[in-house]
Amino acid sequence: MPRPSDLELDVERLAAGGDGVGRVPDGRVAFIPFSAPGDRLRVRTTEVRRRYLRASVIEMITPGPSRVEPLCPVFGDCGGCAWQHLHYTAQLEAKRGILRDALTRIGKLAAVPEQIEMRGSPMAYGYRSRARVVVEEAGVGFRRRGSHRVCPTVHCPVLVPELDATLAALARDPQAPRGEWELAAGDSGEVSLLAPEGRTRGEKKIHLRLAGGSVAISAGVFSQANVALRADLADAVHEAAGEGELALELFAGAGFLTLGLARRFRRLVAIESNPRAVRDLRENLSAARIESVEVRGVPVEDALGNAPLRHLRPDVIVLDPPRTGLPRGVASALDAARLVYLSCDPATLARDLASLQEGGFRLVRVMGFDLFPQTPHVEALAVVEKP
Repeated sequence: MPRPSDLELDVERLAAGGDGVGRVPDGRVAFIPFSAPGDRLRVRTTEVRRRYLRASVIEMITPGPSRVEPLCPVFGDCGGCAWQHLHYTAQLEAKRGILRDALTRIGKLAAVPEQIEMRGSPMAYGYRSRARVVVEEAGVGFRRRGSHRVCPTVHCPVLVPELDATLAALARDPQAPRGEWELAAGDSGEVSLLAPEGRTRGEKKIHLRLAGGSVAISAGVFSQANVALRADLADAVHEAAGEGELALELFAGAGFLTLGLARRFRRLVAIESNPRAVRDLRENLSAARIESVEVRGVPVEDALGNAPLRHLRPDVIVLDPPRTGLPRGVASALDAARLVYLSCDPATLARDLASLQEGGFRLVRVMGFDLFPQTPHVEALAVVEKP
């Protein structure tokens, strides 16, 4: 297919991957990185497909009304942020559209609300308490956009101050082992670092404050990263779960949601496969003097195939899977009057909700949480019920 020449086009909206979307004269969609709704651009095609093309900006003719000046000097080169050039209100509106589009186009779900509630972050910068940093001979920083090479930097404006200082310290350390480091900061300023060889530096655990207590999380174990929205997220999950006799929690992690659920249900069964997270979960439950939780350290698909769990009839199932969503066959094995699904990827959420809809569940509520401002990522909380 011949490559179109340089084109002028208007950017209409933002796509799930973060690119702006416009149309070329032959009707095909064009995806343009670092563009904004309302931009009038001259672009050059970089990839041509039958139904769409990709292009890069060669001239800004007229900027859109949502454009702002990025704060980070390596924005555009660093692969961490894609939306620092957008006003924050435009980011929230775009994420609302991305979530709704996934549910209607991929999931083909009934009863998707026209206006999905979106909970914005109180902090658009300085909010992130967990990050992966690359140490190479060329420098310390994050992966370059579209590359595995490092984009050196000693400052990242989305990190909490403690992690920003840790990034700068790593950049000054000529003895730092090469490879990927995982950094995490607790609510009292403590920092843990998981080095590439698996050794922990700094604190062995961080502590996150929750309503009525806290959880301790080992280096390398997943934790919610937005310090300003973490509590609201947990409260929303707990409220959606309600109260009752028995709850089942899948992908429980170190207990971020577990402790609150245990106070709402007489009995709770928590499933988690990561051994370090399971150890943290058990220790957090013991520290909180909670004895009503049964912890199973196995993969979710194995747990649901086990006879005792297969015959449970919980009041609610709470699930917080990884970005890949539910493993094959799990959706059809879920049996409860209500499911509360916390997702970090609208596409896999929509896929899983479509499977649940086939099994008789219907979507009754969905809302978005902007845990990662300056990026196109959006967290979603969906509640489905069986009539």
